[in-house]
Amino acid sequence: MSLLSDTGARHDPPLNHNFMISLIDTSSPLAAIGSLALSAVLDVLVGGFTECSGLEMSMTPEEYKEGGRNGAVLKFPSRVTWSNLTLRKGVGIGTSLWDWHYGFVAGKGKRRDGVIVLLDATGLPAAMWYFSRGLPIKYSGPALNATQNNVAIESIEVAHEGLYQVPGIGIAGGAAALIGGLVS
Repeated sequence: MSLLSDTGARHDPPLNHNFMISLIDTSSPLAAIGSLALSAVLDVLVGGFTECSGLEMSMTPEEYKEGGRNGAVLKFPSRVTWSNLTLRKGVGIGTSLWDWHYGFVAGKGKRRDGVIVLLDATGLPAAMWYFSRGLPIKYSGPALNATQNNVAIESIEVAHEGLYQVPGIGIAGGAAALIGGLVS
């Protein structure tokens, strides 16, 4: 019998509605440090994202038809492709998503890296993904309809050059749950 089952600590999967996303200006090392701290404050001020989709990667295998081996096709790994991320949020104070996308229209845009953190019920990180060199390729403003009473949602689609899951995240939350179970 494992230690977790002896202490009664549960390992439920984290709920997918507890997350935060930070977009980081990485044009220089000093800007990245300042941008990370500033984005933590501004993401709360601007309202944070309500939805994130596109945490996907896929690989199409390269097939090799070996002569004389007619019963099978050998398959080898090839390039990985990353899906675009779509970030949605309620229209709030400021125009940060519009400004980021429009910066490229005006020829002054800067790519951003991003961090997506899934939080557990206690607010500790359960999983974390990092994407590099994000490029905003589509901005969508809210659908306006005077006959409905919906939240005005804006979204941005971000192409990027790699999505990486940060290893070891969630261990702290699991250890805290274990310690909490041992103490009580």
